[in-house]
Amino acid sequence: MFENKEGRTELGSLGEFGLIDLISKSVELKNKETIKGIGDDAAVIDNGNQFTIATTDMLVEGVHFDLTFQPLKHLGYKSIVVNLSDIYAMNATPKQVLVSIALSNRFSVEAVEELYSGIKLACERYGVDLAGGDTTSSTSGLIICVTAIGTADKDQIVYRNGAKEHDLICVSGDLGGAYIGLQLLEREKKVFLENPKIQPELEGSDYILERQLKPEARKDIVEKLHERSIKPTAMIDVSDGLSSDLMHICRQSNVGADIYEDKIPIDPQTDERAREFNLDPTVCALSGGEDYELLFTIRQSDYEKIREHLDVSIIGHITPESSGINLIDKSGTSVKMTAQGWDALLNK
Repeated sequence: MFENKEGRTELGSLGEFGLIDLISKSVELKNKETIKGIGDDAAVIDNGNQFTIATTDMLVEGVHFDLTFQPLKHLGYKSIVVNLSDIYAMNATPKQVLVSIALSNRFSVEAVEELYSGIKLACERYGVDLAGGDTTSSTSGLIICVTAIGTADKDQIVYRNGAKEHDLICVSGDLGGAYIGLQLLEREKKVFLENPKIQPELEGSDYILERQLKPEARKDIVEKLHERSIKPTAMIDVSDGLSSDLMHICRQSNVGADIYEDKIPIDPQTDERAREFNLDPTVCALSGGEDYELLFTIRQSDYEKIREHLDVSIIGHITPESSGINLIDKSGTSVKMTAQGWDALLNK
């Protein structure tokens, strides 16, 4: 029997990002082909003609998804999309995925087929190959681990660390919908558990439910940026919440930022449902996560190229590091931002 040693540090005190920092400090890259390791949306490997981009993500039952309301087909689809989103966030093109699953005997053959029908649908939609993976048993529910592999021209790769003072901060789509969709599903689950005879009240909420259960990666945004000859100076996908992900860019670029509350894009359905839950829609957009939109910075000289793009909002600008990261609220007051987005070691 092992005894607890004095000075034990709980994982929760570090949080997910603190744990990543701890691990990365002891990692030394030894191969010259490894251009980028831990610390961005994906690893970058020099294969001679192009860069190979690789990323991996794990979805764990009870942490990242709840099979009470998550259909297996949607789960399979989502497990692919969240990985492809990381590839697009490097301004790259995904080509292959490897899918590994661990599952218990509570799952039937038909259930596995349903899961993989969603996986294959996502692969078909985004033009990637399901190239392999692994299967094993689990005693603690379903675990899905996906590795996505892509390519990028060497002069087109975009990291998180390239933002410069005066760059414009842009985000695709709208934010907060996935979080509000999750709140709705969890509320209806609670009602169901208390009285299984009551039908869920989901009518009129299709958009926020799809944002949570079946998100899409923004392949279209990357393609349109290429068409307009716009190369972002920094980019990340919004998986942990706007505030957390903006902080990743600022921290790695050694800059500050001002973003404007009235410029943050929020869908009317998200706004309405958030208020029904007595939640501030802006807080949901800043901290909710799982939107899988693209947050990126561009040079001011690219403003005319992007301003008429209806699905991209300019929400602020990059400032000196000494200015910090601030939200300018609707009254014009500057409020220092803190990272309160999704953290897998804290959000249980």
